[in-house]
Amino acid sequence: MTEYGYHNSHEQFAPARLLDVAKRADAAGFRVASASDHFHPWSEAEQGQSGFVWSWLGAAMEATSIRFRTVSCPGWRYHPAILAQAGATISAMYPERLWMALGSGQLLNEGVAGVNWPEKRERNAHLKECVDVMRALWAGEEVTHRGRITVEAAKLYSRPDVPPKVIGAAVSEDTARWVGGWADALITVGAADRSRTKAVIDAFREGGGEGKPVAVQAKIGWGEDRAWAMENAWKEWRTNVLPGEVPWVIRTPRQFEEATRYVTPEDVATAVFVSDDLGAQAEHIRGFAAMGATEVMIHNVCENQEAFIDTFGAKVLPELG
Repeated sequence: MTEYGYHNSHEQFAPARLLDVAKRADAAGFRVASASDHFHPWSEAEQGQSGFVWSWLGAAMEATSIRFRTVSCPGWRYHPAILAQAGATISAMYPERLWMALGSGQLLNEGVAGVNWPEKRERNAHLKECVDVMRALWAGEEVTHRGRITVEAAKLYSRPDVPPKVIGAAVSEDTARWVGGWADALITVGAADRSRTKAVIDAFREGGGEGKPVAVQAKIGWGEDRAWAMENAWKEWRTNVLPGEVPWVIRTPRQFEEATRYVTPEDVATAVFVSDDLGAQAEHIRGFAAMGATEVMIHNVCENQEAFIDTFGAKVLPELG
């Protein structure tokens, strides 16, 4: 059975509002949630938020019964021992409600640490070293490691009985195939063109992920009026439609705004499924379940979060089963 969830976008909304909507999503029937871990928003002018997800998660876990997944990058602005400690503390307080999605990161967030940003292959190797360190710490080992990262005699004393699952974050087939060999699960983006998402999921399975959970973060734009939804999706999310390696190597929100100056609403609709038709939205979201997603986190990129939660909770979630 696929479970359906809500995405908490810390780039777009203030932490207090996100806590309120997380409680609203819980009451509306969303059983899982993802939460972004950003230092910077994608857009300074339109989004302009960047709440610290690890402070927020404690409040959200206490206030709801939802299970959370958050995508973080260890080894740059977070030392992996510190990120392992954060996940261990949350998991000890709220057992088996946190999965830690770990990715190779983007300069937009990790650049604040003064990083000489490496190419993708090196970032992947760096990620895998961090994952190995974090798993050893969760197992109760004292860890000393000298490689791409340095860890000296680290040991976690407050640990959960069951450590967080490690989800490999991937948006390309190559990365998904690679994480299939070591991750407990996959998290990827649910594009407007679902065939792109299916190709990533298939690659994960080919790489060793057969039988493992798959979480999809479905990007949609919904409003009662389609023209409004299209315009608002463009306003909020046009900085997220750049192709290839480009999104991972831009350093500041202002540079993202400059790079997407000529992006049109129609361009955004190639990445975000925009519709005011609830039946069409349900069919689109159900398509990710049909390709084997065990969790689908719905991210309405528009500003109308409260109306979205209430409407989808009452009319879409019952149709999804």
